Amino acid sequence: MPSLTPLRCNRISHSLLQLSPPIRLAALTPQPHLLRHTSSTSDPKSKEKQHQIAIIGSGTIGLSFTALHLVQNPSSTISIYDSRPDLYDYITAHLPHYISPAECSEQSYRDRIILAPTLAKAVEFADIVQEQGPETEEWKTKLWPEVERHARSDALLWSSTSGITATVQSKGMKDKSRLMVVHPYNPPHIMPLLEVVPGEKTSQAVINRTVKYWRSLGRTPVVIKKECTGFVANRLAFALFREACSLVAQDVVSVKDLDAIVTASMGPRWSVAGPFKSYAAGGGDEGMGGFMGKIGGTVQNCWEASERDVEKHKINAKKGEKWEDKMIKQCDEAYGHVDTAERDARTRLVLQAVRDSAPK
Repeated sequence: MPSLTPLRCNRISHSLLQLSPPIRLAALTPQPHLLRHTSSTSDPKSKEKQHQIAIIGSGTIGLSFTALHLVQNPSSTISIYDSRPDLYDYITAHLPHYISPAECSEQSYRDRIILAPTLAKAVEFADIVQEQGPETEEWKTKLWPEVERHARSDALLWSSTSGITATVQSKGMKDKSRLMVVHPYNPPHIMPLLEVVPGEKTSQAVINRTVKYWRSLGRTPVVIKKECTGFVANRLAFALFREACSLVAQDVVSVKDLDAIVTASMGPRWSVAGPFKSYAAGGGDEGMGGFMGKIGGTVQNCWEASERDVEKHKINAKKGEKWEDKMIKQCDEAYGHVDTAERDARTRLVLQAVRDSAPK
């Protein structure tokens, strides 16, 4: 096995065999009936959702996906592979923050978690292998040939990367058609979007199975037609973030007031209609053509002013720029340590309201 350092900035080890007390340690031996565990309370319809899922990397995204599978796929079993020597204590301390007792009892989901001592053991019976490792091309290109060697030939192989394409990641694989990117909008156990990004060689069958799985869990998988840097959601989010940084750097608005502007305007509107639908509505009976005809000149002026301002104030993401110090200082003064639990609870309420108000 090649060196896969680092996984979550740690070296890969086999020390998990020494964990005490173990979580379903008996399932680490080849016992397919245990890996196909079905809750006695499951209804017959849930059989189509029975999956063994291997999670590689248990950082925030890894735990969030673990919670998503456990809650939305109640007959699934999750095999977790991570190098941290305190994996048992880490998971028992942190995973409950991702799953409310109303969604799933702790005893119920603990019985469905396996701590794998090796990568091979984690993936050998998996229907799905989902990777949340370091964002380095070297690490990912070494990982997938090893997964390919030990996983079943029909297992779905997904990377949660934020920017390293499946085409790049799969270059050392024998069968490049198996791998694709499934990029979440953080945190995935709450946010419904999954960007499904095929590589140049990804097969249509793999795409179809991936979309079908996520739809069965009530998520919103969107197939991206072409690989691009950052995919789509991050490109949109970071474009708005760059403009926000530029306006703060120019002292047009403060960090806190800019956030208020977004949450009182675009935020609620975009939760029910994206930018194209919103601006098409702004064109009235003439739709988008009417909108562009009426204020297209203003749109162009804003775009051109934005480009000039970004260049003038050197709005780039390189650490040490003067504008960045101002922005960070204002963020610290306005928010300090952000309470993500409150953010997530309010986000859940917003998403539920959107679902409840959707046309039947």
